[in-house]
Amino acid sequence: MSNIFGIYGKKIFSIEEAESLLPLLYRLTDESSRSVKSLMKHIEALPDKKSLRASDIEKNINEIIEKWQNKLEKLGVVPKGLWLADFDNGKGYFCWKFPETKIAFWHGYQDGFSGRQPLELQEVVDVGLEL
Repeated sequence: MSNIFGIYGKKIFSIEEAESLLPLLYRLTDESSRSVKSLMKHIEALPDKKSLRASDIEKNINEIIEKWQNKLEKLGVVPKGLWLADFDNGKGYFCWKFPETKIAFWHGYQDGFSGRQPLELQEVVDVGLEL
């Protein structure tokens, strides 16, 4: 079994390895998204959205998102958008978006989120390539 928790190394994930990281990834994302939502409510409640206080809150939101992205990268996971993560599988990416509770999609290296396909289709493609 390969080392799942390599720091900043390019990681190729099996579906089992990606799934094994999902509870941690889910918790990190849940905590970060809750913090961001809470701060967004503070901004919405401000009478002056261009105030110094609003600017400070926005800075804090950006720091939370950046920390979330850095944590994913340390695990070998590729953050691809807000609360969206890709696991390199050597042929493309297993694709996960919070709050999904399992990894059920994949897409090719050139495709983005809009190109996501159910994992069952990757299995069909993989079988076809091996024939």
